[in-house]
Amino acid sequence: MQHWFSERVTERLLRYAVVDTQSDRSSTSRPTTPGQWDLLNIISSELQDLGITDISVLDEGFLIARIPPTNRRLEQVPAVGFMAHVDTAEDVSGRGVVPQVIKEYTGNDIPLGTSGYVLSPKEHPELLSCVGKDIITADGTTLLGADDKAGIAEIITAAEYLTARPELEHGAVELIFTTDEETGRGMDHFPVEKLRSRYCYTLDGPGRGTMEAECFNALKCDVIFTGVSYHLGNARGRMVNAVTMAASFISMLPQAESPEATDGRFGYYCPLTVTGDAEQASVTVFIRDFDRTEAVRRSEAVEQMARSVQSAFPGGAVRVETLWQYENMYDAISRDPKVLDVLKRSIASAGITPEMTSIRGGTDGARLTAMGIPAPNIFSGGFNYHSRYEWACADYMAEASRVVVETVLQWAREE
Repeated sequence: MQHWFSERVTERLLRYAVVDTQSDRSSTSRPTTPGQWDLLNIISSELQDLGITDISVLDEGFLIARIPPTNRRLEQVPAVGFMAHVDTAEDVSGRGVVPQVIKEYTGNDIPLGTSGYVLSPKEHPELLSCVGKDIITADGTTLLGADDKAGIAEIITAAEYLTARPELEHGAVELIFTTDEETGRGMDHFPVEKLRSRYCYTLDGPGRGTMEAECFNALKCDVIFTGVSYHLGNARGRMVNAVTMAASFISMLPQAESPEATDGRFGYYCPLTVTGDAEQASVTVFIRDFDRTEAVRRSEAVEQMARSVQSAFPGGAVRVETLWQYENMYDAISRDPKVLDVLKRSIASAGITPEMTSIRGGTDGARLTAMGIPAPNIFSGGFNYHSRYEWACADYMAEASRVVVETVLQWAREE
C-alpha cells in the first residue's frame, strides 16, 4: 500500500509543480494570477475522472468537491474537509519549475540541476532521515512548489483510494482547494456557508508526523512616505526624499526581532517590500507573533516609528495602513479538542508518532477556524519552503495521504 501511495503522490506533484501558479501580492485580481485557474481546472478534471460528480469551481477562486457517505447510516457522521492551496510564494520564482527525483537517496549532496546550487545534509540534516527514500527537488533556479502542491497531491490521492474502495465505510468528505494563500488574502470572500464540514484539516505543514493547532497572529503594515521632489541641483532646503525617509524607517526596525534572528515562539517584524521614488515610497512590513498582545504592541511600534520619521523630515508625511491577515487558531481549536484527538489516532494508525508543533506562519486553516470550522494542520512531507532548496520526501508524502484516509475512516468509527 505504501508503494502505491508513494507512486501516486510523486506522479501528481511532478505534474502540478510545472504549472505556474505563483501568486502576486501587488495584483488586485481574484485570483491574482491566471495560472492558479489552470491548476484548479486540472484538479476539477482529475476529480471527475475519479468519479466525483459534486464539484464546484467558484468565481472567487475556490474549488469545493464532495464525496458522499458510503451508506445512509453514515450520513450522521460529521462531514470532514481537507484543504490545500494551489498558489506558490513569490519569495523565489515559481515559473518554469523543472522537478527532479532522486531515487533511493544515499545521504550525499544533491546537485540542483546544473544551477550550481547543492542541497547538502550538512546544512539540511533532515535529509539524513530520508536515506533510502525518494527525494524530489527543483533544479535550483526556482522553488519546487511542494507548498502546497504536495498537499494537493496527497488529498487527491486519498480521494482516489477511497472512491476505488466502496467497501471502506466513511461519512461525507469535502475537498477544498484555495488560491492566493501566500498573499494572505486567500480566504477573503470564502463562501463558508457552502461548506458542510464540521471539521477540516489543512495539508500544508512541513516534515513528517507533525500536527499543528497554533499559528502566528499576522498583521501587514503598509507604510507610505510622501516627500517633496525638486531638481537635484536646486534641492537644498526644499527637497524631502521619500526614499531616504523609507530607509530611515527600515533602520529603526529592531534587527534582533527579525525572521532571520528569531525562532521558536519569538515573533518578529519583517520589511518585505520597498518601492518608490523621491516623491513617494512605501514599505510593507509583516508583523508576526503567537501572542496577540505582542502583535498589537508591534503594530503600535510601527506607528510610533512612522511618526518619528515624519518629525525628522519636515515637509514630508508618513501614514500607516494596517491589516489583520489572520489570527492564532489555538484558542478556537482547543475548545473542540476532538478534531485533534481523531487526528492523533489517525497518524498513529499510519505507523507514525504524532508530534504537536506550532506554525511559524499561517494557513488558510487559521482563517477557516476563525469562521467557525476548526482546521488544524497536517504534515505534507516537504522541507525548506519558499526557497530554491525546497524538497519533499515521496515516502513522507505517501504517509500524509494515508493519514487523510485514516482520518476519514476514524471519524466514521467515532459514531
